[in-house]
Amino acid sequence: MTPVDPRGKNYKWIALSNTTLGVLMVMINQSILLISLPDIFRGIRLNPLAPGNTSYFLWVLMGFMLVTAVLVVSLGRIGDMYGRVRMYNLGFAVFTVFSVLLSVTFLQGHAGALWIIVMRLFQGVGGALLFANSSAILTDAFPADERGKALGINGVAAVGGSFLGLILGGVLAPVEWRLVFLVSVPFGLFGTVWAYLKLQDNGVRTQSHIDWAGNVTFAIGLISVLTGIVYGIEPYGGHNMGWTNPGVLLAIFGGLATLGVFVWIELRAADPMFRLRLFRIRAFAAGNIAALLGAMGRGGLQFMLIIWLQGIWLPQHGYSFTSTPLWAGIYMIPLTIGFLVTGPLSGILSDRYGARPFATAGLLIAMASFLLLELLPMNFAYVWFALLIFLFAIGSGMFFSPNQSAVMNSLPPDQRGAGAGMLATFQNSASVLSIGVFFTVITIGLAATLPTTLYHGLVAQGVPAAAAHKVAALPPIGSLFAAFLGFNPIAELLGGKATLVGTMHLSPAHAQYLLGRSFFPKLISSAFSSGLHLAFDFAAAASAVAALASVLRGGRYVHATEPLGEAAAVGMAGAGDAAGTEVGAGELMDELASSTDD
Repeated sequence: MTPVDPRGKNYKWIALSNTTLGVLMVMINQSILLISLPDIFRGIRLNPLAPGNTSYFLWVLMGFMLVTAVLVVSLGRIGDMYGRVRMYNLGFAVFTVFSVLLSVTFLQGHAGALWIIVMRLFQGVGGALLFANSSAILTDAFPADERGKALGINGVAAVGGSFLGLILGGVLAPVEWRLVFLVSVPFGLFGTVWAYLKLQDNGVRTQSHIDWAGNVTFAIGLISVLTGIVYGIEPYGGHNMGWTNPGVLLAIFGGLATLGVFVWIELRAADPMFRLRLFRIRAFAAGNIAALLGAMGRGGLQFMLIIWLQGIWLPQHGYSFTSTPLWAGIYMIPLTIGFLVTGPLSGILSDRYGARPFATAGLLIAMASFLLLELLPMNFAYVWFALLIFLFAIGSGMFFSPNQSAVMNSLPPDQRGAGAGMLATFQNSASVLSIGVFFTVITIGLAATLPTTLYHGLVAQGVPAAAAHKVAALPPIGSLFAAFLGFNPIAELLGGKATLVGTMHLSPAHAQYLLGRSFFPKLISSAFSSGLHLAFDFAAAASAVAALASVLRGGRYVHATEPLGEAAAVGMAGAGDAAGTEVGAGELMDELASSTDD
């Protein structure tokens, strides 16, 4: 007989709908920025591609992600101690307040950019509070045999929000750039009030003390590493990227050393922030490794596909550079549809059959899609591009919900907030690292051939050799950023038609061709292709290793709050309990030992 939930028979659906709203709001906010950046920088009258301004562009783009990666573990742990719903409600309120502050600024230039960056960082605190506690709230609300379905629906909201944000950004930003931040406010106000009135904080709490030493060393170490990655993307001195910058190297290696100190502290702390003993649970450890490597493979993919569409494919198919951000979002709809189809379905099936077959198969499908994308020409037939990104989305959907559910099911009830935060940290940190890796390998490919190709292409159209040489010597990452922002890279490099005709004495016809839709895409295609193939190879390799980790997760495993004898465990493995759980006696004893130690 199914036990009656004291919170009401519909409580689990209230929890699902509210947490889904929170995820939807955050993901709309993240993706809306991808489309709106040109209008935002025009609104504050700052050219993000001008020398010295690239860091503003990178921090507006990635600052939110960095903050959530750093804070989710700490805030999940605090949720375990003081109440997950309380922290989740606070997240809604913080996110909403800083959405308002982002939309009311009238600062311009560098001051305006700094205001947006700082407000986005604080908005990331709200996002971290939501991310850190939403999965734990769902796990508390749903029985073990329904968690995959719930997390699958929640994941669909994340992907749906990503797509909706692209469309909203394309519609709202040209009207008024402040609307891209203001659009989150109604969601935030409604969600804050609804969560306060309806969600109930009766999960298992952990009575312990805040691990200040662990929190500080973790924050310093991870911020240092991720900041180093952000600045590693920027050119330095005469180099195309910043990986030889002493400051970048110091940040990365110093951060890694600090994280080593953090591990040493956590192994000795009475109440550690990062419960390293949870990694004794095979399902938890393997699920986190698979999530980390899976995010490494796909984290930078969206950026590369957007640059491919905006910088090469769309201009050659009649779209102006200024319109490419919106159309790139539209042409990537199959990526959303594939996840919408498989996310909830794989979650439901994993509730019945376990996470391993679906999560592993999903990673292998993602790996195959990366390799097949390498077969496409730069100016592809869209139907094949659509089919391959749809295939990738199917694989991602098959992996996400089962893996998330398996990790959350493996956690002791009093560690769900901390465990969810650890999982989110691995995913968010890997996404930042993946962006750095993808941009690096693409730039390596561009640097090998683009300068020569660009020089000869410009000279052939009448550009003076000195000017062509100066442009060809510029770091190629600037062309990628320009294409990503929906700017014409040649116009950014050489100036407008008046400059080409008046200063460089080109004929109007040659000037028009240089600034048209076909010159730059055809010029960059070959160089971009070589870098893109390296990026896809990296993503395929990461997905393959993630699939191996997924295989090693073992059978279905749901944490048992009471010790079970070996005979009982074996009996449950054969027949299945009410939640359809398969429990390995060895794993259970390891997990119980870690739970008792903590």
